[in-house]
Order: sequence, then structure tokens, then C-alpha cells
Amino acid sequence: MDLAIQGRTALITGAQGGIGLATARRLAEEGVNLILSDLDETALTEAAATLPGEPLCLSADVTDQAAVDTLVTRGVAQFGAIDIVVHAAGITGAKGDPLELSDADYEEAWRIDFFSAVRVARATIPAMRERGWGRFVCITSENSVQPYWEEAVYNTAKASLGAFIKNLSYREAAHGVLCNTVAPAFIASPMTDGMMENRAKALNCSFDEAVESFLAEERPGIVARRRGEADEVAFVIAMLVSQHASFVNGSNVRVDGGSVMALQN
Repeated sequence: MDLAIQGRTALITGAQGGIGLATARRLAEEGVNLILSDLDETALTEAAATLPGEPLCLSADVTDQAAVDTLVTRGVAQFGAIDIVVHAAGITGAKGDPLELSDADYEEAWRIDFFSAVRVARATIPAMRERGWGRFVCITSENSVQPYWEEAVYNTAKASLGAFIKNLSYREAAHGVLCNTVAPAFIASPMTDGMMENRAKALNCSFDEAVESFLAEERPGIVARRRGEADEVAFVIAMLVSQHASFVNGSNVRVDGGSVMALQN
């Protein structure tokens, strides 16, 4: 399907791998110009070499407003404008008893998983507003509506992110800028690889057995009994940033295999 975004320019944060890189590939195939950002520019450039076209790869610390502003300025200098933002940068953060986790643990997740989106929005949305067209998509998580007790720092940051994007959606739609979130669950990625490697060690079992037991014990709603693929999330993101999704605003789209066992978003 032609998504009618050929020639648009997208900024993707957290683009070195996983959902960010898969989304970059989807959009590149649609003829979108890419500005890709992550912390390690060398690794990012190597990953981007697998993509069509000539992406602009830039390192940026999304916890620093000046760094985000510079990233956007350099991207605009290269392509003239930024029409689409996919904010995929994030961390899982510290795990443990919610009352035993430190202030620093909560603040780290807040800075990276929540407040970075505020910084990126400040740097990009005003210009989209002036041009009368834009798409702003952030990656939240199943955890924002179905929290797990040991992941309190991640849960609270992602829930705040969802609320922030909902707030933006009310204000910006009048200017043609649509803001939405995508909530994945248990996607095959370096993050979930690490989770399953740790589980395999703790249970003295294989990686595949760790995945199988995790699905059975912790994610009964995923009836497919597998991890999702990054490209399955990227497909949904690509649709949200397309011209065809012109009546989708303020939504949280789950790509979770049924992991969230509730009606509400």
C-alpha cells in the first residue's frame, strides 16, 4: 500500500535497533527521508547501512534539550523540514520493590522514558504546526495500563508519556499535527533478550525455555505463545504516520498479542 508520505522527512530516536530500526526500514521503503538518532553514532551508522536511501545519522542525548535542538537543527538543514517524529528512545530502568527503588532510579526513567518526549516535541511540533501537517508517535508499553509491580519506574514513566501525548493531541490536531502512541508487549529485541537471558540463568534453563515459561506464567494473554517482531510494531507505526491515518488522533494502539487483558487503553 502506498502510504502517501513519499518525500516526507522523519526523525526517529532510538533508531539503532529494535522497533526504531524496523520503523526506519518501513519508512525508507515508502520513500521517506530519514534522520536517525541514538547515543552511539558509529553503531547507528552501521545499522543504517542496511537501509534503503541515505539516512542522516546523528548521535544525541535526548535528556538534554540543547542536544535535541541541535539534532533537529541539523536534520532540518539537511532536508528542509521534519514532518514525522517517531520517538522510540527509552530504557527499562531499575527493577525491584517500588518503595526500595531510589529517587535516582525513578528520575532516570523519568528523564529518558518521559521527559525526553517533551524535549523532542518542543523542538519539532511548532514547525509542523506552522506548516499545517505533522505526525508525532511515541512508544509507550503494555506496562502503562497493565503495570507489573517490580517495574514501577518504567510503568510510571510510560503512563506519564501516554498522558502527555493525549494532552498534545487535543491542542495540535487543529493545526494538522496528529499525536498518538503505540504500546508493544514482549517484542523480540535486545531488551527482551536480556530479560530472557537473566531468566534462563536464574532458572538454569535454555533461552527458549525461559521464553516459554515467561509466556505461560507472566503473559497468559499472548495466546500466540511467542514474542512479537519489531517489524510487526513498525507496520502499525508506519500506518499511523501515513496520510491515510488522518482521522487517528490521541489514540494508543496496542501491538501486544493480547497481553493486556482489559478493555480500556
